Amino acid sequence: MQRFVQLALDLLGMEPAPAPVPRPQRPRRVRRSPVADTPSAGRVDSLLFDMPVAPPAQQPPASALPSVPTLPLSQVFAPGTWHHPRANRLLRLPSCEVAYEFKRGKRRTIGLSVGPEGLSVRAPRWTPLGEVEAMLHERAQWVLDKLQQARARADDLAQARTVWTDGALFDFLGQRVQLVLDPAHGFAQVGAVLEPGTGDETARLRLGLAHNAVEAQIRDAAQAWLMRQAKRVFAERLDHFAPQLGVRYQKLRLSSAGTRWGSASADGCIRLNWRLIHLKMEMVDYVVVHELSHLRHMDHSPQFWEVVASVMPDHQQRRRALRQAAVPLGE
Repeated sequence: MQRFVQLALDLLGMEPAPAPVPRPQRPRRVRRSPVADTPSAGRVDSLLFDMPVAPPAQQPPASALPSVPTLPLSQVFAPGTWHHPRANRLLRLPSCEVAYEFKRGKRRTIGLSVGPEGLSVRAPRWTPLGEVEAMLHERAQWVLDKLQQARARADDLAQARTVWTDGALFDFLGQRVQLVLDPAHGFAQVGAVLEPGTGDETARLRLGLAHNAVEAQIRDAAQAWLMRQAKRVFAERLDHFAPQLGVRYQKLRLSSAGTRWGSASADGCIRLNWRLIHLKMEMVDYVVVHELSHLRHMDHSPQFWEVVASVMPDHQQRRRALRQAAVPLGE
């Protein structure tokens, strides 16, 4: 067909039209996102595929890398939450979260308390929740400090726990005593006898149990002896301080309370935690004087502390020592 066209043009004397020269294509402009080099979520920017990719840097062998000392997990993973077992509210602080127990009741002010279980908050029925949380944020550092102290205290108590086995060590009136199982010993007392230490030797408590006795049997026998000693020593100290304070108690009872060293009732009954027998006598005396003084004032008013100070001027130092004493009350 092209040949016939060319012949016709030759007969007419016409030149063929020059072939159109293709125009060079201009590079396509790509509209970029206002945030440069940041592909939008769910979409990939095609420019990322047209960019030259630098070759990966050569990594030195593992043997050439500097060694980094490993840290204990306790330092790498700091506690992020403090969780009360009965928590029903959560407080978010800049450094951690505190799950705390919140209760309303018949009271006039907001009360905060930190114990072995964590943070507890008490508030009047009419107080808005926002006001409660504003107070917690205001006292956040106090709350965290107290929680840290409670955790450290729990660690101390865990370390102070006695594993009741042959050769175990425990404190009796502030002195270390070693437990010895001696089934063949002829005991003058019921089931056990204390042999005082001489010089640097540790005192020994001999128990009339077989060497294959289990921990529960050893614990029960040792604690029965400790309770008998507690009742004897407490009665002696009550009889010593009651006349000096001008009071008369009617009855002494041992308690196993988990959070209280002693209590006094208006009828003259004094209850003392038998585990006080582990502590030094000056701390035992402080609790005895404290509870006897309640027979004069059933509160902690200035008048009450004046009564305590009348026979024990250093009661504040003894009270601080008692608070720091590590005796596992739940054992």
